[in-house]
Amino acid sequence: MVAVRRGGDQRSHPVGGSSAVRQRSRGSSVRAQVYAMAQEEIVALEFKPGQPLSEKELSLRYGVSRTPAREALLQLEDEGLVEIYPQAGTFVARISVHGVTEAQFIREALECAALRAAVGHLGTADVKRLETNLDRQRDAHAAHDVDTFYILDEAFHQALMEHSGFPGVWRVAQRAKVHLNRARRLSLPAVSTIGPLIEQHAGVVACLAAGDGPGAEAALAEHLRMVLVDLPALQRQYPDYFVGDDAAAAHQATEVSR
Repeated sequence: MVAVRRGGDQRSHPVGGSSAVRQRSRGSSVRAQVYAMAQEEIVALEFKPGQPLSEKELSLRYGVSRTPAREALLQLEDEGLVEIYPQAGTFVARISVHGVTEAQFIREALECAALRAAVGHLGTADVKRLETNLDRQRDAHAAHDVDTFYILDEAFHQALMEHSGFPGVWRVAQRAKVHLNRARRLSLPAVSTIGPLIEQHAGVVACLAAGDGPGAEAALAEHLRMVLVDLPALQRQYPDYFVGDDAAAAHQATEVSR
């Protein structure tokens, strides 16, 4: 067993095979876990944009040696989530406005295509599961539980994509939208934002239940573009968190998406 500590949390993954294979698997597993946890905390804004982030800090935080922490930082750099300056240190990357608008474009293309493929294949039980997810979103909203809402939101969109019959597309979309997800998380603490998002989700489900594929796709596209509507206000509220062009980039992306 391999355990990586995150605070008091223990996360274990089994490995098997010969001792040499176990050693390689152990290193790979720890590195992957450190990368996944650091990525999660960057997206959740536990690590703030522009914040210094060293391999020593990660190794202490997760209870691992410096090697997997260093390798995780290199992977995060490839993903655009950290910036490494040999003479200055490593920092959490600021949110790229261009990265947000590009990721939204990719996300909309993939999710709308998946939804078109899913229409006609959704049964009553599938729609019921989506409605149950919506009920849980409303409960999270009532409790002001932003983290649970975000998880349910992701599960809702994943379910829509997986009903297309191409579940691997969800992983492609996830890799493309890391900057977008940080902007989404930044907007959610405003409780007034969550209610409209839930009702937009409900509009998609209502169209699917009625067999209205074009209506469901239009509702989904409008919903996905909300982050671009919110982006200029987020930049004004958190100017130190963003890098890149101002509201013009979001406006251009919105026009292209139409």
